[in-house]
Amino acid sequence: MQWKKNYPPQVDWEIDIPEKTMVDIFYEALGSSPSQIALIQNQHSITYEQFGKDVFKLANQLQKDGIKKGDRVGLMMNNSIEYVISFYAALIIGAIIVQNNTQYSKRELYYQLNNTATSTLIIDESLLSEFKDLHNETTVKKVYVHMADESVPYSLGYILKHGIPSIERAILNPKEDVAVIQFTGGTTGVSKGVMLTHFNIFSNVVQTHRYLGINMQKNKEKLLNVLPLFHVYGMTVSMNYMIYLHSTMVIMRKFSSTETLDIIHNKRISMFPGTPTIYVGVNHHPEIKKYDLTSIHTCISGSSPLPIEVKNQFEQITGAKVVDAYGLSEASPVAHSNPVNGERKPGSIGQPIPNTNCKIVSIVDGVTECGLNETGELVIKGPQVMKGYWEMPEETTNVLRDGWLYTGDLAYMDEQGYFFLVSRKKDVIISGGFNIYPREVEEVVFNHPAVKEVIAIGIPHAYRGETVKIFVVLVEGKSSTEEEIISYCHGKLAKYKLPTQVEFRDELPKTAVGKILRRTLVEEEQRKIFIK
Repeated sequence: MQWKKNYPPQVDWEIDIPEKTMVDIFYEALGSSPSQIALIQNQHSITYEQFGKDVFKLANQLQKDGIKKGDRVGLMMNNSIEYVISFYAALIIGAIIVQNNTQYSKRELYYQLNNTATSTLIIDESLLSEFKDLHNETTVKKVYVHMADESVPYSLGYILKHGIPSIERAILNPKEDVAVIQFTGGTTGVSKGVMLTHFNIFSNVVQTHRYLGINMQKNKEKLLNVLPLFHVYGMTVSMNYMIYLHSTMVIMRKFSSTETLDIIHNKRISMFPGTPTIYVGVNHHPEIKKYDLTSIHTCISGSSPLPIEVKNQFEQITGAKVVDAYGLSEASPVAHSNPVNGERKPGSIGQPIPNTNCKIVSIVDGVTECGLNETGELVIKGPQVMKGYWEMPEETTNVLRDGWLYTGDLAYMDEQGYFFLVSRKKDVIISGGFNIYPREVEEVVFNHPAVKEVIAIGIPHAYRGETVKIFVVLVEGKSSTEEEIISYCHGKLAKYKLPTQVEFRDELPKTAVGKILRRTLVEEEQRKIFIK
């Protein structure tokens, strides 16, 4: 355990995590901080006392309608105060929450609802059209709608206005009972439902706090959430973490750079978790100098690697510490991070967070441990690792072996126990027998002053097998050419790693959390070949 010798000051790798749930933390927050503002959205804010009453009203209605422990309750909602209320209402009665991406197609939604036998759906009125055509084709029997009209029975507004705040709290087994089914992206086939237990979710909040919460104070923090709450990252690092801290979450429905800057400036935000695309958007705002962003002390960046230039620029503007972290749905999600109060290595995903063991193993046999600075598959073990995939025993066996989660990510560890993500196993570009990892190409191109975003993929080549193509979004007001970008890479990359094609785009395809969809671009290239 190389990292234990170099762990940051005041942080222990081995910590005690009580056998609790986020339901326990919810009740603790209500009892100790009733007058503290819990949630803010636009001009609406509620205290923890009101938050509790609203959760109990909705939970009471769910129980009256026959929802029992273990029943699946689907959430298909954009970010809102009502989303948080719905999440905790289902949680405290022991229902299993099925998180549904609001960008999913009818086909994807149909699959997830039926795969999990979801009996109840809580949905935004604006998304009803996606579901209406499917209603009779799914297992859903009861629908609650989040809508502005409070006079409509079974709308959330009606329930929260007229409901009774009295419920029978479920008796939970933290390590066995599933709290959330979190579907993976499914970009390479059928999406998989990750089963996260109550203890998985609670543990990851505690682990995250003990490693990254050096500047956090209970009842004092104001977190700005622009991440989708239906995503595991927003669920843990924003929603559940703020409740753990008995603090305030300011909710944005979706990211807007101007609105984000206004809120940070006016609300004096202290914590701002995001993604590289979000920080890029803030950095390049044309009126950035108008805003005071110095209230921020900690930012956790996730979903994809954070380019060094983006981090440096954001830190210069705000004075905050930005840490590059790594996680995946199967780990609730946080597994590694750079420390807030220690060395933050450029290009590194940092060290394993407390109680997380990990190793790099051979991609040939999946067993032999690799040496220092040798690339292999990253595998992890810890209390945040999922119970398994819903109704997929073979897939579960493939990735969970003797308690170790095989991530599918290629990485290496240096002498100080810092880990460096190289690529997804399936994203490696093989050119003339040499392995090319997309990130090393992207890091070089991103340093070009005209480049705002970049992603690299492999495309077929008659002689080499594959060669590198990059997709580039330019900084507004700047220009470049394919020849100029490729020339910029000369001397910075080995010849076989040089991009041979550059395609300029106004925007790149992204997930709801802002992660660039490399697979979408690969599929586009494959379709071009098929058409030819």
